[in-house]
Amino acid sequence: MGPGEIITFFLIVVGLPVTLGVGSHLYKERLKFKTKELEILGNETAEKAAQYAAHNERLEQRVRVLERIVTDKGVDIAEQIEDLRDGSETKELN
Repeated sequence: MGPGEIITFFLIVVGLPVTLGVGSHLYKERLKFKTKELEILGNETAEKAAQYAAHNERLEQRVRVLERIVTDKGVDIAEQIEDLRDGSETKELN
């Protein structure tokens, strides 16, 4: 066995398993990082969805009020609109 064959044997027996072990460890760490990143993204998405749902609910309530104003024939529409404006201004000030 010459020196070249000894080096080749050493690289195969020692170097290859060490390289594969280090690569495997790095891959596992990357997977942990990606998992954590996806969890954070999921939490942020859930929070945004809740905010959109709350905003949507407020808009639906406003539309219901407007529909009620438009469909109610016995009430002065202008007066109700002014009452709503006055109500929203007082809510914003509080």
